[in-house]
Amino acid sequence: MTVRRIVPDLRVGSEGDLATHRDFYGLLGLEEVMNQGWIMTLASPAAPTAQISFLTEERTAPVVPDLSVEVDDVDAVYARVLATDAAIVRELRDEEWGVRRFFVRDPNGRVVNVLGHRG
Repeated sequence: MTVRRIVPDLRVGSEGDLATHRDFYGLLGLEEVMNQGWIMTLASPAAPTAQISFLTEERTAPVVPDLSVEVDDVDAVYARVLATDAAIVRELRDEEWGVRRFFVRDPNGRVVNVLGHRG
């Protein structure tokens, strides 16, 4: 299994806060690479896996995750996690924006969004 990227996920209050954060982190050289109105991801043009996401809510899961870990085989990781006593927060599922993902709680209680891109 290969980890492709790890992205901190930060909750913000509103869509207007997304723009405020985009503008601030733009000062550090990050650019908007995705914006669905409720989640926005910024990345470094020089190192595209250096990213940060901001969420006003989580539209398809019960909680906003604390971080996202993209892997090359999310089904294999899900099977490994299921074989432990780790708490699954959200079952494995395909999302309409092209990812397959699940949420799991880490030993400190943080929610980790584990995902892989389909196709």
